[in-house]
Amino acid sequence: MMTQIPDTVLDLPIDGVNLRGTTLRQELGNEPTLLVFVRHFGCIFCREMIADIGNAAQKNPAYPSVLFFFQGTAEQGKEFFPRFWKDARAVADLPKNFYNAFGLEKGSLSQMFGPEVWACGIRAAAKGHFIGAPVGDPWTMPGLFYVQGNRVHWSHHFRHAGDHPDFETLPEKLAASLQPAPSL
Repeated sequence: MMTQIPDTVLDLPIDGVNLRGTTLRQELGNEPTLLVFVRHFGCIFCREMIADIGNAAQKNPAYPSVLFFFQGTAEQGKEFFPRFWKDARAVADLPKNFYNAFGLEKGSLSQMFGPEVWACGIRAAAKGHFIGAPVGDPWTMPGLFYVQGNRVHWSHHFRHAGDHPDFETLPEKLAASLQPAPSL
């Protein structure tokens, strides 16, 4: 697991949706931020994840800042994100520079189509999400990283494409990850 974001990654230029800076470093500042790497725009679980995070953030004023990464152009992101969370901030990463830097890999056949994935598909469909046309590499696994400055304090290892934590209770877990370890 990455514990520190290299300067070369922090200083990469960014473009996308509702951004405040022109590099990742400027976009993050020193504010704790949940980085969310979505698989592709046609992914039922990515649509569910964006909507679930948006709903949780709107309900909880203490929800951490969220920054999405997607495999597409800024124009595609500006068309896509408002359908699920109009205030979402998102970085267009068509060449997958950030995906690669954070170690996100391609999923296996079972991670994309195994029995657990089908069960999660029913969950997402019950929330009104459906499969669309892929934009980007549909085999790329998603990623969640909680960062502050250049430090990675927490990450979620996705067992399969439909796996994700409970986004409503996530802030408590994330806040705990920022606490210094007790001294002995």
